[in-house]
Amino acid sequence: MKLNRLIATGVSALALLHAGAVFAANIDISAHDIGGQVTGEKGPEAGVWIIAETKDLPTKYAKIVVTDDQGRFVIPELPDANYKVWVRGYGLTDSAPVESKPGKQVDFKVKPTASRAADAQLYPGMYWYSLIDIPAPSEFPGTGAKGNKMPDTMKSQAQFVDTVKNMCQSCHAIGTRGIREIPKMFTDQVPNSETAWAIRTQAGQAMEYMATAINSIGPDKVPEVFSKWTDKIAAGALPFDKPERPKGVERNVVFTLWDWASPTHYQHDAVSTDKRNPHVNANGLIYGSPEESTDLIPTLDPIKNIASTIKEPYLDPNMTGSADAPHGTSAYWGDDAIWDGHTSIHNVMMDEQGKVWFTAKLRPPANPDYCKQGSELPSAKADPQATAVRELSRFDPATGKWDLINTCFTTHHLYFGHDANQTLWMSAGGPGTGGGYVGWLNTKQFRETQDGVASQGWTALVIDTNGNGKRDAYVGAKDPVDPTKDKRIAASFYGIMPSPVDDSIWGQAMDRGFSRIDQPGYIIRLTPGSDPANTALAEVYQPPEGTFGPRGIDIGLDGVVWTALSSGHLGSFDRRLCKGPLNGPTTADGKQCPEGWHVYRLPGPQFKGLDPKGSANHSYYVWVDRYNVLGLGANVPIAEANGAEALMALVNGEFVTLRMPYPQGFFTKNVDGRIDDDAKGWKGRGIWTTSGTRANFHGEGGKDAYPKVFKVQMRPDPLAH
Repeated sequence: MKLNRLIATGVSALALLHAGAVFAANIDISAHDIGGQVTGEKGPEAGVWIIAETKDLPTKYAKIVVTDDQGRFVIPELPDANYKVWVRGYGLTDSAPVESKPGKQVDFKVKPTASRAADAQLYPGMYWYSLIDIPAPSEFPGTGAKGNKMPDTMKSQAQFVDTVKNMCQSCHAIGTRGIREIPKMFTDQVPNSETAWAIRTQAGQAMEYMATAINSIGPDKVPEVFSKWTDKIAAGALPFDKPERPKGVERNVVFTLWDWASPTHYQHDAVSTDKRNPHVNANGLIYGSPEESTDLIPTLDPIKNIASTIKEPYLDPNMTGSADAPHGTSAYWGDDAIWDGHTSIHNVMMDEQGKVWFTAKLRPPANPDYCKQGSELPSAKADPQATAVRELSRFDPATGKWDLINTCFTTHHLYFGHDANQTLWMSAGGPGTGGGYVGWLNTKQFRETQDGVASQGWTALVIDTNGNGKRDAYVGAKDPVDPTKDKRIAASFYGIMPSPVDDSIWGQAMDRGFSRIDQPGYIIRLTPGSDPANTALAEVYQPPEGTFGPRGIDIGLDGVVWTALSSGHLGSFDRRLCKGPLNGPTTADGKQCPEGWHVYRLPGPQFKGLDPKGSANHSYYVWVDRYNVLGLGANVPIAEANGAEALMALVNGEFVTLRMPYPQGFFTKNVDGRIDDDAKGWKGRGIWTTSGTRANFHGEGGKDAYPKVFKVQMRPDPLAH
């Protein structure tokens, strides 16, 4: 409604000044937008979310925006459909959905929540799981089953927190309502919640992995700690801190959501483009990686709003899969084996040709002879490998053809280098108790020859502890440092990233909580040399004092390395700042160059009794927006903070929190950024991610909740369309 129309109908200018809510509703929308205003009992409601959702398209679709300081909103660029539109915000009761279509204006009058307890149901998970009572420092190291129920290998409070975050929270969104409230099915079976938790942790098809995490903490300690937490909540305990509404630039965000895959299958990652060139595959399909849950790779056409699947093949038709593994009765799915995967597709990347690469299990663990002692393969001569638990595949969308590449080394994450051979570097992921390694594929050679054996290689991780600048004979990972030799380390790369500024390959090795090796987490710099199987040298760097638990790694175009820390920080490391020696006998523990680090506390509460310089918040991984795809600046690191149910961008030393409010339980494991059309400004670009939790049904929607693809964009202001 225009100002002159208001005056013509008898509304005075003075009245307008005293009726800001009426005047504020004057917004500009196109035929493709829905706009309006949200007011509450005290006037306009700023910083609340407006959600428009439809089932009219080929797959379920939603778009979410945030109100400005006058409670106004514009939901832009909506496909033609009928939408249900509603309001959600801290301090508010969800509004009743209103039917609307693009081109319409919808205003909302909202009510406050009835109580603090009702309001807290909307808080991100970390506000709830920060209520967990972490054992005091005096309880470490553990004293065993007859003592404090923790094994003696659990040596510190930091290791306990790292285990909870990097083995428990990294797969399940612990703070979601589906976890903080024990299903009645379990409580009905047993006399107390501690026993219910013991049964609960044996439910579903991840029980073997769960057993590893539980044994690491203590099979009796886990039910004790987590049952006290859920008992506390059942008795009425509420988070001791509360989140703020989006403010400033956070209100410029536009989220777009699509359903894909199925409610029983989770998605570890998604890819839209080549990280080295975000213009690749413009407007093309998004591809997922379903890990253990299925061999069906989900795809999304974001232009036609169509979700589909392609099937990952494998080499051994008799290979067992997820459905063959032992599993317990689920409160959601009963005795059904909802996972049916064989290929364990963990990570997915796209090359400069638009071909899609997967780390995938193709056969049983025993390696072929060309990997073992006696092989002529250069890497096998240097470091023979008897087993591998995940290999490599490539899919060509143009032809539908698959290439299955039988690697000798286990694969986990994968990223392309910047060298003439277009080398694809792969991490091994898990602990390297006998000594870690890093693998690669010369993709130029593979494309020319189709020879996956000759094109692959791997190298041990060896530190130059004798300080002579080259790789020599080395002692083993379990051996003490010999100043006359080099030293192999047990760490394996989990995260991996080729540097865009030189020929180094950076990795990140997990702390004790995930690796279960009695050594700290590191970031690692690998210099391949002329013959990597024999010349590669590593440097290791521990996070600074008071922080721990690196997970994930990325590098900006400025060469600065970023990693998420389970102490509740985002950390950067700039090797150019190092002042002391980086090699030699004194550097084997990785404590050199503390001056290269800078850490930033993740927003959110801290567990009671723990160092307030840290945070209960947790980020699964980190992605650096090298090319300013999101619009917050070049080389901005973005933490995938699944504890905060948000993407958290570090801009000029301050975090911009992009909370995903619907469905509750947003849990992402990686991010990918693509530019579809430079000429369209913010509308022609965005970053992509997916639901990463292993149990979407623990979040909002329960068994009916599908994994989702999320596109995140930043417009210049909350009303841009």
